[in-house]
Amino acid sequence: MNLTELAKNFSTEEAAIKFLESKLWPDGPVCPKCGLVGDAFEMHSKPDTKNKMRPGLWKCSSCRKTFRVTVRTIFEDSHIPLHKWMMAIHLMSASKKGMSAHQLHRMLGLGYRAAWFMAHRIRYAMNSGGTTTKLKGIIEADETFVGGKLKGHGHYAARQKKAPVVTLVERNGRARSFHMEEVSSKNLRPVVKEYIEQGASLMTDDSGLYSGMRDHFASHDVVKHSAGEYSRREGAKIVHTNTVEGYFSILKRGIMGTFHHVSKQHLGRYLDEFDFRYNARDTSDGERAELAVKGVVGKRLMYRDSSQA
Repeated sequence: MNLTELAKNFSTEEAAIKFLESKLWPDGPVCPKCGLVGDAFEMHSKPDTKNKMRPGLWKCSSCRKTFRVTVRTIFEDSHIPLHKWMMAIHLMSASKKGMSAHQLHRMLGLGYRAAWFMAHRIRYAMNSGGTTTKLKGIIEADETFVGGKLKGHGHYAARQKKAPVVTLVERNGRARSFHMEEVSSKNLRPVVKEYIEQGASLMTDDSGLYSGMRDHFASHDVVKHSAGEYSRREGAKIVHTNTVEGYFSILKRGIMGTFHHVSKQHLGRYLDEFDFRYNARDTSDGERAELAVKGVVGKRLMYRDSSQA
């Protein structure tokens, strides 16, 4: 659904809860205490009682414990209404270059700190959690520097003032991005081998960072940027790194245009957000938001952890 339909359908907390239950409990309510599926009953307040129960409260028929669909998700113990969470997830999933905490703060009527923490919890839900399969086929790899204000000249200044980011992109497929304290051949090689399927074809620029990787892959083709080369054809194969550079252009426009500044300690979560949207780029905004909703389970982020990580 689009934002207008979202606002109409989630105008009440009850509607947002029922939507979340339908996405996280397709086979019926799941007890977080004993794991029983589909054998719980919804609790309701008596008509004449003054102390009304919160909507969406269930009781397990086996262990007799009460629970809600928000238990063991990013929503647990949140004082923000669930329908505002649904709005925020949709906005962050639909905005190609991201949605700042200040924008969420203004649009949803939240305090800035609440909006900031909400955004980080949604980014946490967007993280694949290492469950995705290895990248395969033709993989483009490259590194860039983001954030900070560059002072001075040359590569050394960039290393000192900005944060290194390495991205691996399947040609016409998925992306995986990583923040590294320092990009070197020694620490880059294990990452490339861990996340790319052996037998894939690797394409990079002529940086020495990727030397010695040919043995792990079916091929390692190098485009010589230092010689002014940006693409070449070898039979049916086209050698270039334009795909990963296109990803970097979206990332940098988002960081500079939307967030303006991203600290190194939080950069990894922003990369999760940009990877998520890139990997689901062929879906609609509503479908992308549903994917994010399904990623909220088993992920709990405390404010003290978010402010320090």
